Amino acid sequence: MASIPSLRLSALSARDPGEQHRAATPLELLTDLCFVVAVAQAATQLHHATTEGDLSQGLLRYAMVFFAIWWTWLNFAWFASAYDDDGVAYRLLTILQILGSLVLAAGIPRMYDGDFVLIVVGYVIMRIGLVIQWLRAAAGDPEHRRTCLRYAVGITVVQLLWVVYLVTPREVAVPEFALLVVCELAVPVWAERPNQTRWHAHHIAERYGLFFIIVLGETILSVTLAIQQSVDEHDVQRGLVYVVVGGILIVFSVWWLYFARDSADSLERARGTGAEYVWGFGHYAVFASAAAIGAALAARVDYWERELVHGHVVESRPSATLLCVAVAVLLAAFWVVKVRPEDRSVAAAVRWGVAVVAVLLLVPTSAPEIGVGLVCVVLLVTDLYATSPRGRLRAAPEPE
Repeated sequence: MASIPSLRLSALSARDPGEQHRAATPLELLTDLCFVVAVAQAATQLHHATTEGDLSQGLLRYAMVFFAIWWTWLNFAWFASAYDDDGVAYRLLTILQILGSLVLAAGIPRMYDGDFVLIVVGYVIMRIGLVIQWLRAAAGDPEHRRTCLRYAVGITVVQLLWVVYLVTPREVAVPEFALLVVCELAVPVWAERPNQTRWHAHHIAERYGLFFIIVLGETILSVTLAIQQSVDEHDVQRGLVYVVVGGILIVFSVWWLYFARDSADSLERARGTGAEYVWGFGHYAVFASAAAIGAALAARVDYWERELVHGHVVESRPSATLLCVAVAVLLAAFWVVKVRPEDRSVAAAVRWGVAVVAVLLLVPTSAPEIGVGLVCVVLLVTDLYATSPRGRLRAAPEPE
């Protein structure tokens, strides 16, 4: 019979970074699903902004709100990897963070209209829960007490700055937001300097992989809903076939490309070198662009519906640009966080670089979703061959 965890708000001890068979917990999976609610809201607003021809402002707002979603998820994931004891106190504080994510999600539509109040309130709720967790860790882990206290102080100070952000003039909202992002990113770098926390490399790699899968699932759902609405109102059109085929090729290829390489070992090798920050922070581009692909494909459905069904002259460039840019950023981010740590060869850089450029060149084409999907498939095939035993053998120098 499983033991009943204590309700006492006890101190937290550090977990063993070499623990065998460490896996994501049901609570972590529930948290991911709740965070993806906010991701879906952000992608939906980006979809609408693109369809309405306001791509530049839509992308700016999307990048801002996605940082809040991703950053709180990232902090939760890395803290849990080092200190999760699955006790009642830990679960309740995690639920507090989940509540904050739902408040943030509710505020996303308002944020696109310039109202940041609910976004900041939800964000601060999540961060308060994490500050309490760090104080518990400071009490239970004397070896990393200074590190934990730095986290608690740093996060608290930055949250006060976010509250001040609400009363500053909107004319300086973007540069001030960028400055606060720099402050947020600086907190873990500063906090970890005395003694790095004992996160589990395989657990972190699994957590990131699971979140990527869930984000891809949200992408598929958003496209499915857009297609379903179009089909309910009209017969199946040629453009919908393009979106379905192209979307399948893109999503399946990027899923395979991401999981073709296991990051756990390279992440363990990066521990203490600073490269772990590149891997961890670099996934902002991975997750944000993956969700944006769903928004772009849904916007392509809207384009084809207006063009073929209603006979309206509609500008294809916004939806095509969003799709090509999102996929190009995703592939470039893959190379940074997945490929380069294991393969720094010129051949690999050229292979991925050519794919990124090819995707961007497809913006003015009539059906970019098909072209982008084919580029992703070609990259997948060539990358799998290059990393296979046969491909490595052919690339190896001849023995003397």
